[in-house]
Formats: sequence, structure tokens, C-alpha cells
Amino acid sequence: MSPTKTCGISLWRIIDLNFASDNAGPAAPEAMDAIARANTGYAGSYGADAWMESATSKFREVFESPDAAVYLVATGTAANSLSLACLSRPWSAIYCHRHSHVEEDECGGPEFFTGGSKLVLLDGDHAKIDPSNLERAIETTALVGVHNVQMGPLSITNATENGAVYSCGEVSELTSIAARHELPSHMDGARFANAVARLRCSPADLSWKAGIDILSFGGTKNGLIGAEAVVIFDKEKAWEFELRRKRAGHLFSKHRYLSAQMDAYLEDDLWLKLAGRANRAADRLAKALQAIPGVQLEHPVEANMVFASWPRRGHRRAANAGAKYYLWPFSQCFEGDGEEPLSARLVCNWSTEDEEIDRFAELLDGS
Repeated sequence: MSPTKTCGISLWRIIDLNFASDNAGPAAPEAMDAIARANTGYAGSYGADAWMESATSKFREVFESPDAAVYLVATGTAANSLSLACLSRPWSAIYCHRHSHVEEDECGGPEFFTGGSKLVLLDGDHAKIDPSNLERAIETTALVGVHNVQMGPLSITNATENGAVYSCGEVSELTSIAARHELPSHMDGARFANAVARLRCSPADLSWKAGIDILSFGGTKNGLIGAEAVVIFDKEKAWEFELRRKRAGHLFSKHRYLSAQMDAYLEDDLWLKLAGRANRAADRLAKALQAIPGVQLEHPVEANMVFASWPRRGHRRAANAGAKYYLWPFSQCFEGDGEEPLSARLVCNWSTEDEEIDRFAELLDGS
């Protein structure tokens, strides 16, 4: 990238260096256009609109599931918590990774909406549940009967909070363990699009064909505005979800503005195209960082997130230049020995540009 000249001084053109979150990125133009088109005349409320009918039909086609029930909510927390409430009882265990979003980032939402289910935290590399740990946890649940929580659903995050992706086989292995104990399975798919785009598999193969009963299908992190879907493959849970959604305050009266976005999102695989852009940006960022002495990747780069560590002095340069990202974990500090490595999370989104990535890498490299 070439610098511009101002009063004889070379200055870099102002570029956003924002890798804080895919939530920080803009809405996709297609989503904005869909809202504008829907904002004409009258339409049925609470989901009784033509866009929702079209979106539901597209979901069923995309997921090869003609009986799938589809509902929209505004947040991933609502999608996950209401889904798990349909699969749990207040005295249930919910088996999830120690670093899952339902554990770390939802302020007890799953426990609240389930009426008290207990999250049983499992370990595994890169925030992926180790099957042996799941088997052990299930088998040691409720050993003294009424005095313990009882066995409950499995919740898998794909892509994980550390940017790794479960393959179809890995999902099937985990859900098969749950199924042997007659337990249902939920998938937190806030970045499901990134996982499917990376694997180039069918959405069906990564969801219900792999044993998932309810999928939280993300939109907001991938270019939509407050629109998430819950796809229920076990249709017996559909009415319960409708009731829970209403009680939770997530049944929108002017629903068409969510419906229109989701309908556009599924048109011509826009959801996969947007996720593919974000994934490719993360690949470029990872490659650029790996070329810098002192930078180490902490996790595989399989979705749109890069976890890496580098000396504190590089973090200071980036921060002083206006770069935004999170130190990961948060307990680290910019103050201290300049050579000490600090780890960070960098998230790309559909709109991340090559110039942003290249400039960020130059900052870390000291040039």
C-alpha cells in the first residue's frame, strides 16, 4: 500500500484496523437492501409474512429437511438458551466445553432459561470436546440418584470459541455417545457458516445427519442485523420453542425485518459467500503473522479467527496506531517487559480488507 502526502509528510491513508469481533463489522449490503424492500406497505406480524414463508422454505431446502421448523430471534444468547431449554429439564446436566460460548459469554442465560440446568464443563484441545471426556462425564452423572443432577443434552459449538472447526465425523462421534444414553444434541452455530464454508460440506451433513436435534444458526456475526435462526429438526419440540420464545420476549411484532434479512441471507448462498470472505481474510492474516519473527499461532486457523502471541512491544505499536483486538485472556496487560509475549484474538469479518491485514502485519513487524 502506498502512503499519501500531506504537507510534505508521508501518512498512511486512514484504514480501519479492527479485529475485535465479527460483531463490529458492518451489515452486508444485501441485508440492508432486504430491509429497505420489506419496508413498504403492510405485512403480517409475528412471523406471518411472505419473507418468513420464503426463508423457511429455503432453510428446508438448504438443510434437506422438509419438516424442519424455523424460528427467528434477535441474539445468539436467546437462540442457544431457548434451544437448550427445549432439550433440558431444571434438574438436567448440559454437557459443553469449558470454553464454550454458553459457559463463558451468556451471563448464565442457559441456566436461567432452563430453570436451573447445570453446565457440566468438558475439556479438549482448541475448545473441541474430547469424546472420552464426554463419555466419562455422562457415565458419572447421577451416581447417587436423586441427590445429583440427571443426564441431559450435549451442546457443541461449531466453529469453536478458539476458531477450530468440528468435522462431520467429529460431530457424529460426539452425538453418537449422547444418543447411546438417549440424550439429545444441540449445536451453537453462531459461526456455523464459517464451519460449512471451511469444510465445503453440506449443511445437512454437519447438522441433523450428524445427530444434531436443534441448531442455533448465526446471522449477526456474518453480516445481518440482530437476526439469528433456530432450526429444529425434532419437530416435536417446535411448539414448546414457540411458547418459550414468546415468554422470553423474542417474538417480534414487526418480524418482517428479521425475515427479510434471513431470506436474503439464504438467497444464492450469500451466507456461505460472506463466511468464505471472512475465512479467507483470516487465512491471509495468519500467513502474514507467521512470517513475522516472534509470532506464534496458538490454535488452528479454521474459521475466521486467529489466535496468536507476539512480544508486548508489538502490541503497543498496534494499539498506538489504533488497532483494535482483544488480549486473550483478558488478564494480560500492555504494561511490562516489551519482550514478553502476550496472546491475542483477532477476528475477521466479511468486509475485512487486504489493506487492513497487511498494515496490521507491518505494525507488528516494526516497519
